[in-house]
Amino acid sequence: MARQPDNKSADKSAENLKSDDSALIRELALLLDETSLTEIEIERAGLRVRVARNISVSAAMPASFQPAPAAAAAIAAGSAAAVDLAKHPGVVPSPMVGTAYWAPEPGAKPFIEVGTKVSAGQTLLIIEAMKTMNQIPSPRAGTVTQILVEDGQPVEFGEPLVIIE
Repeated sequence: MARQPDNKSADKSAENLKSDDSALIRELALLLDETSLTEIEIERAGLRVRVARNISVSAAMPASFQPAPAAAAAIAAGSAAAVDLAKHPGVVPSPMVGTAYWAPEPGAKPFIEVGTKVSAGQTLLIIEAMKTMNQIPSPRAGTVTQILVEDGQPVEFGEPLVIIE
């Protein structure tokens, strides 16, 4: 005589797995908080669990902030003005794709402002690419006449960042 499978024991084992999974997820979430990591992924016995935290970086803008007039004009004039700025002899182009930041951390003093005298190799801004902060050095000495990107703005490779004359 054939015996029917016991559904009650299968239900209990499924409940145990669910509670074990919940405990694992809670444990990983606590580990994220304790270690300041943004993501953890674990795989065991065919079960793959990924716990991630969405971190947003925001920078405080000074109350007296006004965008560089040339930057506002470039935005208003569209890509034609951007092409003209790319041909400027004092332009500093972006060496990579990423997010440009004016200061080393939110709320800190910006590396440069319009009118700042810079020396060759001095940090102009930071571009974050793949969670790595890359300092962008000045290719030459001179005075910053225009800052063409906003703080926290995504930039493309070759996009004009700053004009130094």
